[in-house]
Amino acid sequence: MKAIVWTKYGSPDGLQLQEVDKPTPKKNEVLIRIHATTVSTADCELRSFKGLNVLWLPLRIYIGLVRPTRITILGQELAGEIEAVGKEVTRFRNGDQIFAWTGFRLGANAEYTCLPEDGVLATKPSNITYEEAATLAIGGLEAIHFLRKGIVQSGQKVLINGAGGSIGTFAIQLAKYFGADVTGVDSTEKLDMLRSIGADQVVDYTREDFTKSGQTYDVIFDVVGKSSFSGSLRSLKQNGRYLLANPGLSQSIRARWTSNSDKKVIPYAARAASEVTEDLNFLKELIEAGKIKSVIDRRYPLELTAEAHTYVDTGRKKGNVVITVEQNS
Repeated sequence: MKAIVWTKYGSPDGLQLQEVDKPTPKKNEVLIRIHATTVSTADCELRSFKGLNVLWLPLRIYIGLVRPTRITILGQELAGEIEAVGKEVTRFRNGDQIFAWTGFRLGANAEYTCLPEDGVLATKPSNITYEEAATLAIGGLEAIHFLRKGIVQSGQKVLINGAGGSIGTFAIQLAKYFGADVTGVDSTEKLDMLRSIGADQVVDYTREDFTKSGQTYDVIFDVVGKSSFSGSLRSLKQNGRYLLANPGLSQSIRARWTSNSDKKVIPYAARAASEVTEDLNFLKELIEAGKIKSVIDRRYPLELTAEAHTYVDTGRKKGNVVITVEQNS
Protein backbone atom coordinates (compact mmCIF):
# COMPACT_ATOMS: atom_id res chain seq x y z
CA MET A 1 0.00 0.00 0.00
CA LYS A 2 0.98 3.65 -0.35
CA ALA A 3 1.77 5.69 2.75
CA ILE A 4 3.49 8.92 3.69
CA VAL A 5 6.56 7.77 5.60
CA TRP A 6 8.05 10.06 8.23
CA THR A 7 11.81 9.76 7.75
CA LYS A 8 13.20 12.53 9.97
CA TYR A 9 12.33 15.20 12.49
CA GLY A 10 12.13 18.74 11.17
CA SER A 11 10.84 20.13 7.88
CA PRO A 12 8.09 18.61 5.70
CA ASP A 13 10.65 17.29 3.18
CA GLY A 14 11.12 14.35 5.55
CA LEU A 15 7.66 13.10 4.53
CA GLN A 16 7.95 10.74 1.57
CA LEU A 17 5.42 8.71 -0.41
CA GLN A 18 6.48 5.07 -0.23
CA GLU A 19 5.16 1.55 -0.71
CA VAL A 20 4.85 -0.27 2.62
CA ASP A 21 3.28 -3.51 3.78
CA LYS A 22 -0.48 -3.53 4.11
CA PRO A 23 -1.40 -4.25 7.75
CA THR A 24 -3.30 -7.33 8.88
CA PRO A 25 -5.89 -6.92 11.65
CA LYS A 26 -5.39 -8.74 14.94
CA LYS A 27 -8.28 -10.69 16.44
CA ASN A 28 -9.73 -7.55 18.12
CA GLU A 29 -9.00 -5.12 15.26
CA VAL A 30 -10.60 -3.86 12.07
CA LEU A 31 -8.77 -3.14 8.82
CA ILE A 32 -9.82 0.26 7.48
CA ARG A 33 -9.53 1.32 3.87
CA ILE A 34 -8.89 5.04 4.31
CA HIS A 35 -10.70 7.50 2.04
CA ALA A 36 -9.73 10.73 3.79
CA THR A 37 -7.40 11.87 6.56
CA THR A 38 -6.13 15.24 7.79
CA VAL A 39 -3.04 17.30 8.54
CA SER A 40 -3.53 19.04 11.86
CA THR A 41 -1.41 21.53 13.76
CA ALA A 42 -0.65 18.69 16.19
CA ASP A 43 0.72 16.59 13.31
CA CYS A 44 3.02 19.42 12.28
CA GLU A 45 4.23 19.98 15.83
CA LEU A 46 5.01 16.30 16.13
CA ARG A 47 6.77 16.16 12.76
CA SER A 48 9.01 19.10 13.66
CA PHE A 49 9.12 18.43 17.42
CA LYS A 50 8.29 22.06 18.10
CA GLY A 51 5.62 23.35 20.47
CA LEU A 52 5.26 20.07 22.36
CA ASN A 53 6.09 21.60 25.75
CA VAL A 54 6.21 19.01 28.55
CA LEU A 55 5.56 16.16 26.10
CA TRP A 56 8.80 16.71 24.16
CA LEU A 57 11.04 14.24 26.01
CA PRO A 58 8.55 11.37 26.57
CA LEU A 59 7.42 11.54 22.95
CA ARG A 60 11.00 11.58 21.69
CA ILE A 61 11.82 8.51 23.77
CA TYR A 62 8.62 6.79 22.58
CA ILE A 63 9.00 7.54 18.86
CA GLY A 64 12.78 7.52 18.44
CA LEU A 65 15.60 9.64 19.84
CA VAL A 66 17.45 10.39 16.58
CA ARG A 67 14.73 9.80 14.00
CA PRO A 68 11.26 8.22 13.90
CA THR A 69 11.63 4.47 14.31
CA ARG A 70 8.74 3.13 16.39
CA ILE A 71 6.17 5.23 14.51
CA THR A 72 6.86 6.17 10.89
CA ILE A 73 3.44 7.23 9.56
CA LEU A 74 1.75 10.38 10.87
CA GLY A 75 -1.96 11.22 10.90
CA GLN A 76 -4.50 11.01 13.73
CA GLU A 77 -7.87 11.41 12.01
CA LEU A 78 -9.46 9.35 9.28
CA ALA A 79 -12.66 8.29 7.60
CA GLY A 80 -13.03 5.18 5.52
CA GLU A 81 -14.56 1.76 5.06
CA ILE A 82 -13.96 -1.43 7.01
CA GLU A 83 -12.47 -4.04 4.69
CA ALA A 84 -11.78 -6.86 7.16
CA VAL A 85 -12.41 -7.67 10.81
CA GLY A 86 -10.60 -9.81 13.36
CA LYS A 87 -12.29 -13.00 14.56
CA GLU A 88 -13.30 -11.47 17.91
CA VAL A 89 -14.77 -8.23 16.52
CA THR A 90 -18.50 -7.77 17.16
CA ARG A 91 -19.15 -3.99 16.84
CA PHE A 92 -18.35 -3.66 13.15
CA ARG A 93 -18.54 -5.65 9.94
CA ASN A 94 -17.13 -5.46 6.45
CA GLY A 95 -18.44 -2.47 4.49
CA ASP A 96 -19.19 -0.25 7.49
CA GLN A 97 -18.35 3.40 6.83
CA ILE A 98 -16.57 4.84 9.85
CA PHE A 99 -14.58 7.79 11.19
CA ALA A 100 -11.87 7.45 13.82
CA TRP A 101 -9.08 8.92 15.91
CA THR A 102 -5.90 6.85 15.97
CA GLY A 103 -4.37 8.40 19.10
CA PHE A 104 -0.65 7.88 19.60
CA ARG A 105 -0.74 4.94 17.20
CA LEU A 106 -0.94 7.60 14.44
CA GLY A 107 -0.74 5.96 10.97
CA ALA A 108 -3.70 7.63 9.23
CA ASN A 109 -1.70 9.16 6.34
CA ALA A 110 -1.88 5.94 4.36
CA GLU A 111 -4.21 3.80 2.27
CA TYR A 112 -4.92 1.38 5.14
CA THR A 113 -4.61 1.11 8.90
CA CYS A 114 -5.80 -1.20 11.67
CA LEU A 115 -7.53 -0.06 14.86
CA PRO A 116 -8.99 -1.95 17.82
CA GLU A 117 -12.77 -2.16 17.73
CA ASP A 118 -12.96 -0.60 21.20
CA GLY A 119 -10.92 2.41 20.07
CA VAL A 120 -12.22 5.86 19.19
CA LEU A 121 -14.20 5.00 16.07
CA ALA A 122 -17.85 5.15 15.11
CA THR A 123 -20.14 4.81 12.14
CA LYS A 124 -19.86 7.81 9.82
CA PRO A 125 -22.78 10.26 9.89
CA SER A 126 -24.96 9.43 6.90
CA ASN A 127 -25.30 12.97 5.57
CA ILE A 128 -21.63 13.96 5.17
CA THR A 129 -18.72 12.98 2.97
CA TYR A 130 -15.63 11.03 3.98
CA GLU A 131 -13.66 14.28 3.78
CA GLU A 132 -16.00 16.00 6.22
CA ALA A 133 -16.08 13.00 8.54
CA ALA A 134 -12.27 12.85 8.68
CA THR A 135 -12.20 16.21 10.48
CA LEU A 136 -14.40 15.21 13.42
CA ALA A 137 -12.18 13.17 15.71
CA ILE A 138 -9.80 15.88 16.97
CA GLY A 139 -11.66 19.15 16.52
CA GLY A 140 -15.12 17.91 17.35
CA LEU A 141 -14.21 15.69 20.28
CA GLU A 142 -11.83 18.19 21.88
CA ALA A 143 -14.34 21.03 21.55
CA ILE A 144 -17.13 18.97 23.13
CA HIS A 145 -14.85 17.77 25.92
CA PHE A 146 -13.77 21.26 27.00
CA LEU A 147 -17.14 22.94 26.64
CA ARG A 148 -18.66 20.21 28.81
CA LYS A 149 -15.92 20.82 31.39
CA GLY A 150 -16.71 24.52 31.17
CA ILE A 151 -20.40 23.81 31.80
CA VAL A 152 -21.40 26.19 28.99
CA GLN A 153 -25.03 27.22 29.34
CA SER A 154 -27.60 29.34 27.55
CA GLY A 155 -27.10 33.07 27.97
CA GLN A 156 -23.47 32.87 29.00
CA LYS A 157 -20.67 34.81 27.33
CA VAL A 158 -17.97 32.54 25.89
CA LEU A 159 -14.68 33.62 24.32
CA ILE A 160 -12.67 31.21 22.16
CA ASN A 161 -9.03 32.11 21.57
CA GLY A 162 -7.63 30.48 18.43
CA ALA A 163 -11.15 30.07 17.08
CA GLY A 164 -10.16 29.61 13.44
CA GLY A 165 -8.61 26.15 13.67
CA SER A 166 -10.05 22.65 13.76
CA ILE A 167 -11.01 22.72 17.45
CA GLY A 168 -12.06 26.37 17.44
CA THR A 169 -14.45 26.13 14.50
CA PHE A 170 -16.31 23.29 16.19
CA ALA A 171 -16.20 25.08 19.55
CA ILE A 172 -17.93 28.16 18.12
CA GLN A 173 -20.75 26.07 16.70
CA LEU A 174 -21.12 23.96 19.83
CA ALA A 175 -21.16 26.98 22.13
CA LYS A 176 -23.87 28.51 19.95
CA TYR A 177 -25.80 25.23 20.09
CA PHE A 178 -25.63 25.42 23.89
CA GLY A 179 -27.11 28.95 23.67
CA ALA A 180 -24.05 31.06 24.48
CA ASP A 181 -23.05 34.47 23.15
CA VAL A 182 -19.75 33.68 21.43
CA THR A 183 -16.67 35.80 20.75
CA GLY A 184 -14.05 34.32 18.43
CA VAL A 185 -10.42 35.49 18.52
CA ASP A 186 -8.06 34.90 15.61
CA SER A 187 -6.16 36.65 12.80
CA THR A 188 -7.59 39.15 10.31
CA GLU A 189 -8.09 36.76 7.40
CA LYS A 190 -10.15 34.31 9.49
CA LEU A 191 -12.72 36.71 10.94
CA ASP A 192 -15.29 36.49 8.13
CA MET A 193 -15.22 32.71 8.38
CA LEU A 194 -15.79 32.91 12.14
CA ARG A 195 -18.85 35.09 11.59
CA SER A 196 -20.15 32.68 8.94
CA ILE A 197 -20.27 29.78 11.43
CA GLY A 198 -22.00 31.74 14.17
CA ALA A 199 -19.58 33.94 16.11
CA ASP A 200 -21.51 36.90 17.55
CA GLN A 201 -18.37 39.00 17.95
CA VAL A 202 -14.85 38.62 16.59
CA VAL A 203 -11.52 39.97 17.80
CA ASP A 204 -8.44 40.37 15.62
CA TYR A 205 -5.57 39.42 17.89
CA THR A 206 -3.09 41.18 15.60
CA ARG A 207 -4.78 44.49 16.49
CA GLU A 208 -6.33 43.97 19.91
CA ASP A 209 -5.61 42.08 23.13
CA PHE A 210 -8.94 40.74 24.37
CA THR A 211 -7.64 40.67 27.96
CA LYS A 212 -7.29 44.48 27.88
CA SER A 213 -10.69 45.32 26.42
CA GLY A 214 -12.53 45.47 29.72
CA GLN A 215 -14.99 42.78 28.57
CA THR A 216 -15.63 39.85 30.92
CA TYR A 217 -16.76 36.31 30.13
CA ASP A 218 -18.26 33.30 31.84
CA VAL A 219 -15.93 30.97 29.93
CA ILE A 220 -12.62 31.59 28.16
CA PHE A 221 -11.50 28.66 26.03
CA ASP A 222 -7.87 29.02 24.93
CA VAL A 223 -7.40 26.48 22.14
CA VAL A 224 -3.83 27.49 21.26
CA GLY A 225 -2.34 28.19 24.70
CA LYS A 226 -1.24 31.73 23.88
CA SER A 227 -3.47 33.90 26.00
CA SER A 228 -2.15 35.81 28.99
CA PHE A 229 -2.82 33.67 32.06
CA SER A 230 -3.29 36.56 34.49
CA GLY A 231 -5.07 38.67 31.87
CA SER A 232 -7.51 35.87 31.12
CA LEU A 233 -8.30 35.41 34.81
CA ARG A 234 -9.03 39.14 35.07
CA SER A 235 -11.34 38.81 32.06
CA LEU A 236 -13.43 36.12 33.75
CA LYS A 237 -16.61 36.85 35.62
CA GLN A 238 -17.04 35.57 39.15
CA ASN A 239 -17.28 31.75 39.02
CA GLY A 240 -15.90 31.86 35.48
CA ARG A 241 -13.91 29.04 33.92
CA TYR A 242 -10.63 29.24 31.98
CA LEU A 243 -10.19 26.22 29.68
CA LEU A 244 -6.67 25.38 28.47
CA ALA A 245 -6.51 22.93 25.57
CA ASN A 246 -2.80 23.29 24.89
CA PRO A 247 -1.14 24.76 27.99
CA GLY A 248 2.56 25.58 28.06
CA LEU A 249 4.72 24.59 31.01
CA SER A 250 4.17 27.91 32.79
CA GLN A 251 0.41 27.76 32.28
CA SER A 252 0.29 24.16 33.52
CA ILE A 253 2.13 25.06 36.72
CA ARG A 254 0.05 28.18 37.33
CA ALA A 255 -3.17 26.27 36.65
CA ARG A 256 -2.25 23.77 39.37
CA TRP A 257 -1.47 26.44 41.93
CA THR A 258 -4.06 29.09 41.10
CA SER A 259 -5.76 30.00 44.35
CA ASN A 260 -8.69 32.07 43.04
CA SER A 261 -11.64 30.43 44.77
CA ASP A 262 -14.21 32.05 42.49
CA LYS A 263 -12.50 31.29 39.15
CA LYS A 264 -11.61 27.81 37.94
CA VAL A 265 -8.74 26.87 35.62
CA ILE A 266 -9.31 23.64 33.69
CA PRO A 267 -6.30 22.21 31.78
CA TYR A 268 -6.40 19.19 29.51
CA ALA A 269 -6.90 15.86 31.28
CA ALA A 270 -7.31 12.31 30.06
CA ARG A 271 -10.85 11.04 29.62
CA ALA A 272 -12.46 7.73 30.43
CA ALA A 273 -13.36 5.57 27.44
CA SER A 274 -17.05 5.84 28.33
CA GLU A 275 -16.86 9.64 28.20
CA VAL A 276 -15.19 9.59 24.78
CA THR A 277 -17.87 7.23 23.45
CA GLU A 278 -20.62 9.48 24.81
CA ASP A 279 -19.05 12.54 23.17
CA LEU A 280 -18.57 10.66 19.90
CA ASN A 281 -22.24 9.70 19.73
CA PHE A 282 -23.33 13.24 20.68
CA LEU A 283 -21.14 14.69 17.92
CA LYS A 284 -22.59 12.28 15.37
CA GLU A 285 -26.16 13.20 16.38
CA LEU A 286 -25.48 16.92 15.97
CA ILE A 287 -23.88 16.41 12.56
CA GLU A 288 -26.78 14.28 11.33
CA ALA A 289 -29.25 16.87 12.64
CA GLY A 290 -27.44 19.61 10.72
CA LYS A 291 -26.62 21.55 13.89
CA ILE A 292 -22.86 21.72 13.23
CA LYS A 293 -20.62 21.19 10.22
CA SER A 294 -16.99 20.70 9.29
CA VAL A 295 -14.99 23.67 8.00
CA ILE A 296 -12.54 22.58 5.30
CA ASP A 297 -9.94 25.03 4.04
CA ARG A 298 -7.92 22.99 1.55
CA ARG A 299 -7.76 19.47 0.14
CA TYR A 300 -4.60 17.70 -1.01
CA PRO A 301 -4.05 14.25 -2.53
CA LEU A 302 -2.02 11.80 -0.44
CA GLU A 303 1.13 12.30 -2.50
CA LEU A 304 1.14 16.03 -1.63
CA THR A 305 0.92 15.57 2.13
CA ALA A 306 4.28 17.33 2.61
CA GLU A 307 2.83 20.35 0.80
CA ALA A 308 -0.17 20.26 3.14
CA HIS A 309 2.22 20.30 6.13
CA THR A 310 3.98 23.34 4.66
CA TYR A 311 0.65 25.17 4.43
CA VAL A 312 -0.45 24.25 7.96
CA ASP A 313 2.94 25.46 9.24
CA THR A 314 2.06 28.98 8.02
CA GLY A 315 -0.71 29.28 10.64
CA ARG A 316 -3.19 30.45 7.99
CA LYS A 317 -5.31 27.29 8.07
CA LYS A 318 -9.04 27.97 8.40
CA GLY A 319 -10.66 25.00 10.06
CA ASN A 320 -9.23 21.82 8.58
CA VAL A 321 -6.82 20.63 5.90
CA VAL A 322 -7.92 17.31 4.41
CA ILE A 323 -5.92 14.64 2.60
CA THR A 324 -7.88 12.61 0.05
CA VAL A 325 -6.75 9.03 -0.47
CA GLU A 326 -7.49 7.57 -3.89
CA GLN A 327 -7.55 3.79 -3.90
CA ASN A 328 -6.24 1.65 -6.72
CA SER A 329 -8.85 -0.95 -7.56
